[in-house]
Amino acid sequence: MKKLYSGSCHCGSLRFRASLDLAPPADRSPPSREGIWWTTSFRCNCSYCSKTRYWKAFVPAGDFEWISKREDAANYQFAACEIDHYFCKTCGVQAVARSSLEQLGGEFYCVNIACLDNVSDTELANAPIAYEDGREDAWNRAPRETRHM
Repeated sequence: MKKLYSGSCHCGSLRFRASLDLAPPADRSPPSREGIWWTTSFRCNCSYCSKTRYWKAFVPAGDFEWISKREDAANYQFAACEIDHYFCKTCGVQAVARSSLEQLGGEFYCVNIACLDNVSDTELANAPIAYEDGREDAWNRAPRETRHM
């Protein structure tokens, strides 16, 4: 059930397209890479995701395309500086992240699901979500409390 989505920041200066699968587990297409990252969406309680309310979906680099110029985005890095967090220089919305990590199969993007323009309320309500306890650096488990995420 992969679908091509268009996404943008609030003011529309940053635009992208990404092919991803937001279908419930029983309706999903086989993942293109090994690992949970390609089978669900994620919400995390780390300091960055908590403050930005970032809801991410991993996308292999080949399934992502900038429509606007990437240079139109500002880049923020923190901690180990392994991930580029792109946000709009005008409205400040963080739309996309990019990295290349061997354990995730190489280069990938994470799209902020809240920035998808052509996603229905039903798709959002049915999208599978895994929770990460980033606050405790325990990315492989959910935190004790997730209702606020």
